[in-house]
Amino acid sequence: MTLIEEALSIIRRGTEEILIEDELIAKLKEGRPLRVKAGFDPTAPDLHLGHTVLLNKMRQLQELGHEIQFLIGDFTGMIGDPSGKNETRPPLTREQVQENALTYQKQVFKVLHPEKTSILFNSQWGDKLSAVDLIRLASTHTVARMLERDDFHKRFTSEQPIAIHEFLYPLLQGYDSVAMRADIELGGTDQKFNLLMGRELQKHFGQKPQIIITLPLLPGLDGIKKMSKSLGNYIGIDESADQIFGKVMSISDETMWLWFELVSFKSIEEIKNLRDQVNNGMNPRDVKFLLGEELAARFHQPEAARLARENFIAQFQKGQMPEDMPEVQVSSGDAGMSIAHIIKAAGLSDSTSEANRLLQQGAVRVDGERISDKNLHIKEKKTIILQVGKRRFAKVTLM
Repeated sequence: MTLIEEALSIIRRGTEEILIEDELIAKLKEGRPLRVKAGFDPTAPDLHLGHTVLLNKMRQLQELGHEIQFLIGDFTGMIGDPSGKNETRPPLTREQVQENALTYQKQVFKVLHPEKTSILFNSQWGDKLSAVDLIRLASTHTVARMLERDDFHKRFTSEQPIAIHEFLYPLLQGYDSVAMRADIELGGTDQKFNLLMGRELQKHFGQKPQIIITLPLLPGLDGIKKMSKSLGNYIGIDESADQIFGKVMSISDETMWLWFELVSFKSIEEIKNLRDQVNNGMNPRDVKFLLGEELAARFHQPEAARLARENFIAQFQKGQMPEDMPEVQVSSGDAGMSIAHIIKAAGLSDSTSEANRLLQQGAVRVDGERISDKNLHIKEKKTIILQVGKRRFAKVTLM
C-alpha cells in the first residue's frame, strides 16, 4: 500500500462523503501540507462529544502532516447557523459569542495538538466587509438556489418565516473558505449545502475549490436525535470522568457500535473483534466499559477513568450511593415546595418543565423511592436524598 493509499484509508474512516475524492488524491500527490478548515460557531459555551467527531478527523489529518485551521465563527455566530432549524435562531451579542469562544479555545486542545493547530476567528475578515462587499457576495447566488437547501425549503413550503439574514449565513461560511484559502473543509452531513457554497465561492474568486468531507452526526444519549446541548442528550467534554463514564453506560448497545466507529480511537480491526466477541456471548456491557473508560481517559487521565469505572460498578451494580454527592440547601418557605421546584433548585434539572418530564418518565427518586407524582408537595423541613436518573444525586436540606 502506498503512502497516499494509507492516508486515504485513514481519511475515509467514519466519513459519509468525500467530494470530490479524485481531487483529494490530486492534492495529496502535490506532496505539500493541505490547509484543513473546520468551523465552529460558539453559540453555546461548551463543546460536547458530538463536536469531537470532526475534531478526531482533524487530529487524524494533523498526524498525516496537514495544517489544521480551527475556525471560531465569532462573526457568523451572531447570525446563528440555521442548518436543521425550523425557526429563526435568536441572534447572540458579540459579548456572548466572545465568552463562548474563550471556552472553545480551552477545550479544543483536549483533542488537537496545540503546537500544530491554528485558531482563527472569522471576525478577522468579517468585520472588514462593507455593505458593498455584502451586496456583491449576496449577488453570487439566487433566492431559488437558497431554497434548494432542505431546511429552507421545508420552512418555505410550510409557510414558516425565514429571516433575510439567514440567507447570509451559508454565503459567509463559504466566504470563510475564500479568506482561508482552504484545501479541505470538514463538516457534518447537515452542513453539505454550506460546504458546497465554499467550493462555489472559491471558484468565483479564482481559487481551486476545496475538498468537502462530511461526517455523520453523532446520535445523542437517546440514540435517536443528534447530540445537542439544547436537547440535553449530550456528554460535555469538560464533564467529570464519573459523568462521562456513567453517561456512556446509559446508551443502547446499538448506539454503542456507532459511537465506537465515530469517536473511539480503536482500529476497525479491534472494533470488529469486539463485535465478534459479543456475537459469541460476551456481555455488551463489558464492551461498553471499554468505551466509557477510553472516553473518560481522553478528557481526563487513565487513572481517573479507572476510578470512574470502579465507582460506577460500586454505585450501580452494588447499589451504593456516591460518597461525594453535592449538598444543597433549599429555602422552601412556610408553604413548602413542589418536587419539580426542588429538583430545579437542587441543580438536577434546568427547568421545572424538564423536572416534570423526568417525573413522568419515572426518573426521580426521593430517599430511594421512585416518585412520579408531579403534584407532590413537601412541607416538612428535612434532608432528603434526591436522585435523578442513574447518575445524578444531591443531598437536599429543605429550610
